[in-house]
Amino acid sequence: MRKLSRFAALGLAALLALTGCGLSGAQTGTAGKAADTNQRIVVDNFRAPVANWALESDSAYILSLSGCLETLTKYDSAEGKVVPFLATEWKQVSPLEWDFTLRQGVKFQDGTDLTAESVAAALNTVLKAKVPARAFNPGIVSGVKAIDAKTVRVTTPAESPLVPFRLASVNTGILSPAAYQGATVDPFGHCTGPFVPVSEKAKQSLTLDRNKNYWGGEVQLAGAEVRFITNGATRAAQVQTGEADISLSIPASGLSTLKNAPEVSVLKANSPRTATLYMNNGRAPFNNVDFRKALRSALDLDALAASVYEGAALPAAGPFAPSEPWASGKASPPKQNIEEAKKLLAEAGYTADRPLEIIAIVERSEFADVATVIQDNLKSIGVPVTIQAKEYASAEPDVLAGNYDMILSQRNRLIDIADPIGFLTADYTCKGTYNLSHVCNEEYDATIAEAAKTSNTEERYKLYAKAGEILDDQAVNLWLVNEQATDAIRSNVLSYVQDPLSRYVLTAQTAKSGS
Repeated sequence: MRKLSRFAALGLAALLALTGCGLSGAQTGTAGKAADTNQRIVVDNFRAPVANWALESDSAYILSLSGCLETLTKYDSAEGKVVPFLATEWKQVSPLEWDFTLRQGVKFQDGTDLTAESVAAALNTVLKAKVPARAFNPGIVSGVKAIDAKTVRVTTPAESPLVPFRLASVNTGILSPAAYQGATVDPFGHCTGPFVPVSEKAKQSLTLDRNKNYWGGEVQLAGAEVRFITNGATRAAQVQTGEADISLSIPASGLSTLKNAPEVSVLKANSPRTATLYMNNGRAPFNNVDFRKALRSALDLDALAASVYEGAALPAAGPFAPSEPWASGKASPPKQNIEEAKKLLAEAGYTADRPLEIIAIVERSEFADVATVIQDNLKSIGVPVTIQAKEYASAEPDVLAGNYDMILSQRNRLIDIADPIGFLTADYTCKGTYNLSHVCNEEYDATIAEAAKTSNTEERYKLYAKAGEILDDQAVNLWLVNEQATDAIRSNVLSYVQDPLSRYVLTAQTAKSGS
């Protein structure tokens, strides 16, 4: 198995250490309580599946955190490295080829064997998707084929040192051949994980039972229900009352009510998320860099972090948190400067011929207040703003098409692939598949292309820093605050390990006591 360099292991383990800690989340113990294997558990998640469970979509995250979907490799946040999962080892056999050796004895939940042929078929299905996954698409993977009964070969069009990271993406989860027989993907009974999805209520919940034949050992829970609760206040309330056992992504506004709640623990971990005001660089007035810089100068990020986030987040200094190993040492949070903002507006030739709209996605309840603060800041420099609350799923088509002004959202920089290359490519290159900002900069694209083929970790990180400096210099977006991952759990939940990347919640080890 190819090892990470010492720099990579140390650097990745220190991701987003806002308080000097690593990226790994908190873990609940089992002291004094015994697991009851007849128990079931309720998890409140902040988003619902879309696209009929297509693995190239965000539905893959739901299947992964639910303990259904598994991948060839797995990114261990605590250790800062890629570790075996459905593959036990891998090696680069040529500049463009990687071979993955499959774990033996693994069966799909429908009783069929995990084979090299079935893995290759599943991965090629993702490659052939109409809208391929950001971490695994034909632009970065040429194809996948079975070499022998236990070996899968992944071929790339150019040398790529991060193929094992890409195979840890939840979008590369493996389903049995039977999952692909219909018009849409059917994960029900076709995963390899510790929990079997048995039924769903569309946009409401997913019900799962224990996989009695799980390759990874005895599953401690009888089953689970994953509920799709987009309202953060509701997620906080349900874990407080006991309606939910685990609630994910608790908003800052809900922390005070849970602080002294009996039988509830709040878990926090440093997270690669930055609350961001995305701006449509592709249309006026946002296509003028002086206008974008004017908006940046108008914002009071210190007051925003202290008020809306109640001190639970830090003002952002650009697209990365300052302590990330690839962040530029030159970056610092911008300070409000109203006179500078007005000067830049004049240089941009801006006239307030129409109110600009901010879309505040409802999945993050604090964004309603964030939008109001921004609205007030921009009013002080003569830029009128209206606010519209929307679910992200309903807003995304227009945002991707460029039919919007601004949207408040946040993106986990390591969710597609546990390295910034995925985020930096998809979100900001000219042909990026998630380029919400509709930005195109030749110098930036050349920097990312060079980084993608750079195997030396330290050199690659320097290129990431350069790319971040370009984005910040052009004020492509307004990066607001660096956030933490915050989950809440009931005291009878045992052996729960918080995942800052929101991929793993229900595992074979997750348990619940009878009291």
